[in-house]
Amino acid sequence: MPTEVVTDIAGEQVRLLGARALYWPAREALLIADLHLGKADLFRRAGIGLPSGGTGDDLSRLSTLVADRPVRTVWILGDVLHGPAHRAAWYRQWQAWREQHPRLEIGAVAGNHDRVLPKADLGITLLGERVQEGPFLLRHDPQPHPSLHVLCGHLHPLARLPGMQRRWPAFWLRERLTVLPAYSRFTAGIAPVVGAGEQLVACVEDDAIALPAR
Repeated sequence: MPTEVVTDIAGEQVRLLGARALYWPAREALLIADLHLGKADLFRRAGIGLPSGGTGDDLSRLSTLVADRPVRTVWILGDVLHGPAHRAAWYRQWQAWREQHPRLEIGAVAGNHDRVLPKADLGITLLGERVQEGPFLLRHDPQPHPSLHVLCGHLHPLARLPGMQRRWPAFWLRERLTVLPAYSRFTAGIAPVVGAGEQLVACVEDDAIALPAR
């Protein structure tokens, strides 16, 4: 059974899932960041040879996440798309996935890659650049707020486990700001400079591993 890290953020119990998602039980909400639909298709259109199946794999993982726990809402913290919404294989896969989950509420804040998202016809609610939900401010870029705890993406944080060279996607827990890992597996990332009191939670093959806080 994949592991998760249960923690309190802004007075709310949340679960940091090794599958690169945050679950908020009180709202039955699942949060992901940086889905980047169509990224591989865009690269292939540019003549860069890449294997197919990336979007299908990401959506299959998402189906597992919403089946394993009560989920009424999925919030995507920006970069739903990666570029122009060409009607390529990823679009058909998304439409099929959406038809399989018609009662699921899906909302998305806009990311820097989402310029054409309003015209993409994905069956999701567009929330603008930011939206408040309880004590949280949902947005894409990691800009702090004076009173709300920001949940965001954009940076694609990576963490290295002791004794290992490989870096893994990670949650970056900071003061009044939590950066989620990139949900899409077809992404690069950064190794953040972790400050005092901050912590990384690595996502290692669907297991969540909390590293010591600074």
